[in-house]
Amino acid sequence: MNILVTPRSFGKNNPELFDRLKAAGLNVIRNETGGILDEKSMIELIAPCEGVIIGVDPLNAKVLDAAKNLVAISKYGVGLDNIDLALCRERGIRVSRTVGANSNAVADYALALMLAVARKVCLIDKRCHEKDWSKITGIDLYGKTLGIIGLGAIGKCVARRANGFSMKILGFDPCWDDDFCTQMNVERADIDRICREADFISLHCLLNDETANLINERRIGMMKKNAIIINTARAGLIDGKALLGALERKAIYGAGLDVFGQEPPENRAWYELDNLVMGSHCSSSTLGATEMMGNMAVTNLLNDLNLPE
Repeated sequence: MNILVTPRSFGKNNPELFDRLKAAGLNVIRNETGGILDEKSMIELIAPCEGVIIGVDPLNAKVLDAAKNLVAISKYGVGLDNIDLALCRERGIRVSRTVGANSNAVADYALALMLAVARKVCLIDKRCHEKDWSKITGIDLYGKTLGIIGLGAIGKCVARRANGFSMKILGFDPCWDDDFCTQMNVERADIDRICREADFISLHCLLNDETANLINERRIGMMKKNAIIINTARAGLIDGKALLGALERKAIYGAGLDVFGQEPPENRAWYELDNLVMGSHCSSSTLGATEMMGNMAVTNLLNDLNLPE
């Protein structure tokens, strides 16, 4: 039985994950490119496979049509927007996720981006490497207002951390958890209010038809001049053109982005900003998180393929 493994960090620091797959009698086809697979590469590699451990590579209708024998998809992560779920349901393909495995790692990175943007850490570091010891003034995080859009596992972890900075927390989530929000002092707010009042806005929701371009030109226009946008979720939650323009005009203070519509972005304008901290889609890339995600992904796949360990 053949399976495809696409995530770049899968097994990088714990190669025993591949031993688990092989011990279950699976022939493993690996992503050897060092990057995210495109549609053409996915079609070629997935064709003989019954299962796949997938990262953010495309599993759209064209790719799934080429995977005639596919019965199980194990998502290495939680976001499913790169998978045609309707077609999977139609074909009876089982889809699993590694829920909770990377929540703390992503939350840590979101806070790191907030601090890096607010205190201009990357710019200061760059200047210091050039022996420029001039003072650069940032803005405060402690005691400010944080808006969290999406209070699932990761959003809740961000709220816990924000309490340590005595932040006022505004939250939005269609599935409101009263007990948690009372305990963590999270005040319920709609997205427009968050955009108007928050000093920091952190996105932690799934990408779907309802959330696409959630942060658009209208909402960016509502934001404070010192507002900072953080996105460790999905690029499609933000209108990239509108955000780029706002950063160029200094209409908002800055942004920390771990996700882009094209990775890496081709538009050189992104690289010329001094109020943007860029990430390479690495918010979940810690030793602990990748090990937990890897083991959960393998367990989920073996279960869905009805294979014993």
